Amino acid sequence: MSAPTIDRIARARDAATRESWSEAYGLLHAHDAHPSRAPTAGDLMILADAAWWSGHVDESVAARLRAHAAYVAGGDHRGAGLASWWLSYEYAGLGRPAAAAGWLHRAHHHLDDEPPCPEQCFPAWTDAEQATARGDRAAALAATHRMTRLALRSGSPDLLALSRQAEASVLLAHGRRAEALALLDEAMRAVTAGELTGLFTGLLYDLALTRCGEAAELGRAVEWTNAAMEWCAPPWTGRPAHTAGTGPVPSGENPFRGMCRAHRVRVLDLLGAWALAEAEARQACREVPADRLDAAAAAYCAAGDVQRRQGRLEEAAVSYAHAHELGRIPQPGLALLRLAQGRAEAAVAGVELALACQSDPRHDLLGRARLLAARTEVALAVRDVPGAAGAAAALEVLAGDVPLLRAMACSARGAVALAEARPEPALRLLRPALADWLALRVPYEAARTRMLVAAAFRALGDGAAARRERGAARAVFERLGAVPV
Repeated sequence: MSAPTIDRIARARDAATRESWSEAYGLLHAHDAHPSRAPTAGDLMILADAAWWSGHVDESVAARLRAHAAYVAGGDHRGAGLASWWLSYEYAGLGRPAAAAGWLHRAHHHLDDEPPCPEQCFPAWTDAEQATARGDRAAALAATHRMTRLALRSGSPDLLALSRQAEASVLLAHGRRAEALALLDEAMRAVTAGELTGLFTGLLYDLALTRCGEAAELGRAVEWTNAAMEWCAPPWTGRPAHTAGTGPVPSGENPFRGMCRAHRVRVLDLLGAWALAEAEARQACREVPADRLDAAAAAYCAAGDVQRRQGRLEEAAVSYAHAHELGRIPQPGLALLRLAQGRAEAAVAGVELALACQSDPRHDLLGRARLLAARTEVALAVRDVPGAAGAAAALEVLAGDVPLLRAMACSARGAVALAEARPEPALRLLRPALADWLALRVPYEAARTRMLVAAAFRALGDGAAARRERGAARAVFERLGAVPV
């Protein structure tokens, strides 16, 4: 082997150690185009990682397929198992579930009979997610506990943080919120302290922000979204600013940027920064990697929500259509768009179908709550007060003591009480709802609730209080550019 070849491979390995993925990709891609020798399985795994970080997802899959074959040829079951799991993960992201399932089976084939090793953490993680999806709590917890044991044995901060997140996800899905959030906090402490490699930092930000969204955990979502955007902002340094100089300093693009930005869009939407949310949604759709188009779909939904509430109905329809093209059912936004278009019956049908199709509400509390709140709204629009009352009651059961969900539930029940001509009970529900919205700093929903409070005061004959609440609500609507309720 020539000295330049050895030097190029050595430099690529060094670049990968420093997480300088664009540099590693350039070196290994050049070597792979004109090889003086076949790359090792380990070099092919580096090429696969570098290709993914550099935005070449197809090349990443191709390199990992070659790595798997090389590991098999060398009798390395641990390496082959790890390559198999990553192929399963990448194929799932690319929307090829059959291929993903086949490679997951192959990962188990390689790893299940091996002595305990770090590589076994990854199929255990997938096992936990699949058990959670089918409602098998015992199997899900057993898989996460196995992950934790393997992670502790390996001494890897990356794997330990991932196992904490996996267990938190299982516990959240089964209503053990306090335990789950404590585990998630511990995992994210390692992330924000800069203790993890770039890959696991990005994975944990994406996973934790997804869990926060599903669990309606707005405070943590705000904090971790800000940290995530700081971490992946160009020029990307791989670690938070306060830990600069404590570890490897990668260079180049960060494929997690678009995913983190998509999470940020939802936070900005709730906090009333609508112009920025819409701009960030457009940017996120340009940035997300090819194997994470679900993040682009979520961003399109958020942009559609902003446009709908500002009365830009045609633009909202286009945004929801883009989300649908990417595989996401854009509800309840689409139902509320139909309501704004005067198509109330279509709105009722859309939101009812979305509620019926949600497989397990525990996996996405906020998603279920938004559907129930929309069901309440559209039912009242067609004067179906009993239907609205049923949806609001279900929302109250779902909400528990989660502030964001509690505010949604009290607002919905207050609206139903008004429709039933019971203004005093309505006020008793709407005042704490308004207090929660204000404490959460969610201005649009606070303004909508103020309009309901104003209606209750008007029904009770207190015109001055009604005018005061309406005036405060209108000021918010004007600032947001929202169509008044």
